[in-house]
Amino acid sequence: MYRLADSWVWDFWLVDDGQKYHLFFLYASRAVKDPEARHYRASIGHAVSADLCNWERVTDALVRSDPPAFDDLATWTGSVVQHPDGTWFLFYTGATLTPAGNVQTIGYATSPDLYDWTKQPGPILRADPRWYEQLADGQWHDEAFRDPWVLPDPDGNGWHMLITARANHGPADDRGVIGHARSADLRNWELLPPLTQPGQGFGQLEVVQPAIIDGHQVLMFNCLDRDLSDAHRATGVVGGVWMAGAESALGPYDIAGAQLFVERTHYVGRLIAERGTGRMLFLSFRNDDADGNFIGDITDPRPVGIKDGRVVFLDEALVPA
Repeated sequence: MYRLADSWVWDFWLVDDGQKYHLFFLYASRAVKDPEARHYRASIGHAVSADLCNWERVTDALVRSDPPAFDDLATWTGSVVQHPDGTWFLFYTGATLTPAGNVQTIGYATSPDLYDWTKQPGPILRADPRWYEQLADGQWHDEAFRDPWVLPDPDGNGWHMLITARANHGPADDRGVIGHARSADLRNWELLPPLTQPGQGFGQLEVVQPAIIDGHQVLMFNCLDRDLSDAHRATGVVGGVWMAGAESALGPYDIAGAQLFVERTHYVGRLIAERGTGRMLFLSFRNDDADGNFIGDITDPRPVGIKDGRVVFLDEALVPA
């Protein structure tokens, strides 16, 4: 388990450089007192491990910029990939406060070694009203356009980015979609229409990650109770980590038929292939305790597989605590 005595830890992402696993995570000081206030204090920390269990904290990756900037409030969730020339790219969410509220856009930083990061001019992507809801539409509490997950094109033709976003049409509580952008070089991006449609039961689909488990393509995403559509919540469903079937990493995805994999006591699931064995491992951050208090640390990995068409933990003795 990864825990900081003086800070809460929540959203995170993982990278394997072939020698060590790298953990990039959002954190904020517990001195803030109110866990909900942590979002406006977030920086991106960095730790390394040989086994995904024992972590050594190293120098932080990114902190917010001086104002005015697209990330002058906080640096939020992202992903890391390596360019063929060896350069590492960290794509992240930049948050800023406007008179109307919180606006999220996407930027990136580069590094030769995963340790020393240099921000590049941004933002490189923002919500385009042709397809995506903006704060000015007055339908949501913020301009949800964040959590970039970057992956190589399955056919070897550049790169794709999956984005937590909201469509510019549909009921206000059911507009969650997966935004989409494409790039040939990781530096220049073209925003495209979303890969999914609204009306699937989710106000937003946070921190998406496509993965292959036991030969089956899935899409993992996250949605808490409060962000489910009213109709979905009325069925008694609670929020947490969700698994949707998919035809490919770029869809189509069965969002409406998604499986609630882990309830809200654990949140922001991540999948990573174990080096050497290739088995898929699942980690998450601990969200709420039995009394609803925020915990804010990251679990050890657990192996997952497919059974009867559903994603399951392979070691049932390891029950999330």
